[in-house]
Amino acid sequence: MWGTGIVGFGIYNYKYESGYEGNAPLAGLASRKNAITIYLASDFEEKGILLSQFGKYKTSKACLYIQKLDDIDIMILGELVQKSISRIKELYPN
Repeated sequence: MWGTGIVGFGIYNYKYESGYEGNAPLAGLASRKNAITIYLASDFEEKGILLSQFGKYKTSKACLYIQKLDDIDIMILGELVQKSISRIKELYPN
């Protein structure tokens, strides 16, 4: 658990140029009042292509918001998560 409502998978350490650093899950999800939130890397190869096939969703920089699992393609979700994790590991190898 990350905080009180995020189920996270894996862990990575990040450090910004500003010196700020911390830990985050490689991927995560949370059931929120208005949507299921899926936490991914903000940008990675093929993200746009995969999202065009994903189904019904909303997005912010690093989150996907879905109303119900029937609205999306679960196989595409798996690819999104895998590519996101690969990208995070490239950016933060330690």
